[in-house]
Amino acid sequence: MTKKGPLYALFLSLILLLPGCSSLTVLNPKGPSARTLSDTIILSIIVMLGVLAVVYILYIFVLVKYRAKKSNEGYIPEHEEGNKVLEAIWIIIPIIIVAFLSVVTVKTTNAVENVAAEYKDQKPLVIYAASSNWKWHFSYPEEGIETVNYLNIPVHRAVEFRMYSFGPITSLWIPQLAGQKYAMSDMLTTLHLSADTEGSYLGKNANFNGKGFAQMEFETLVMSSKDYDKWVKEVKETAPILTEKEFKGLLAADFIGRKTYSSTHLEFSPPPGDHGQHMSGDGKEMDMGNGSMEHQDNKDIHPSPATTEETEFNTKTDPELEQPVPSSPVDEHTHK
Repeated sequence: MTKKGPLYALFLSLILLLPGCSSLTVLNPKGPSARTLSDTIILSIIVMLGVLAVVYILYIFVLVKYRAKKSNEGYIPEHEEGNKVLEAIWIIIPIIIVAFLSVVTVKTTNAVENVAAEYKDQKPLVIYAASSNWKWHFSYPEEGIETVNYLNIPVHRAVEFRMYSFGPITSLWIPQLAGQKYAMSDMLTTLHLSADTEGSYLGKNANFNGKGFAQMEFETLVMSSKDYDKWVKEVKETAPILTEKEFKGLLAADFIGRKTYSSTHLEFSPPPGDHGQHMSGDGKEMDMGNGSMEHQDNKDIHPSPATTEETEFNTKTDPELEQPVPSSPVDEHTHK
């Protein structure tokens, strides 16, 4: 095989393998927040490609111009102390590039941390998103309903997620609608998003948190306002009530499928902090005064990962780690 053989083999491999790559959903936004992030990513890539283009062009130019050849055999260049103009250029230009990207990043961060400009006049739909083991609990306090491992939201409506965890740190991420945000124990983090296109979008946990990490995916179904109201009404009329006993069972389970309830766990297990301003579906103010205490009690059901001395790095073998990872029973079909 010639010297070029390995290069041809690499090129052929790329041709065969790249068609199997899935599309980058983060660059296919379906909402203003995701669109802002996508535009920022593309702009950053263009700037970096520009820098690379200049570097490679100069690199090739220098190789060609100053290559060894018969006409310059024995040539010794004159000693120079430096070129102040060139030194100023390669110091100032990087500063300009970094300053430009910094300004863009600050503006982007400020935009996605707030309600999108086109939905400023709306009252956001508040959804409490809590994680436990390898599942998601979505509580709708204004509607008085709750879902597990799937999410329905109306199109053209500002949505405000208030996130926390009953165990390890997780990260809520719906790539086509918004960037990721961490959900932590004993505190709330807020994520704003909105969708301008109806459809089904993948949501996931973007922070590795144990053996069931890959199972923490959920469907986000963006519906018309009419269909959303119809769905809420149907849940209230047909879904069972979420009792405290049922909720503790959900927390203790590792993997479960989709669940729907006509009440929320916020009434008996409020999130950390004071959030009594939200109203239940019946118009009664929820009792949030003991949020921290109740959250601590339920958090004990789902403790944080074991300390270093209790993990597989110990000399003792952990029998649980030798068990095969269970497959997820989550329904993979599109939620109707």
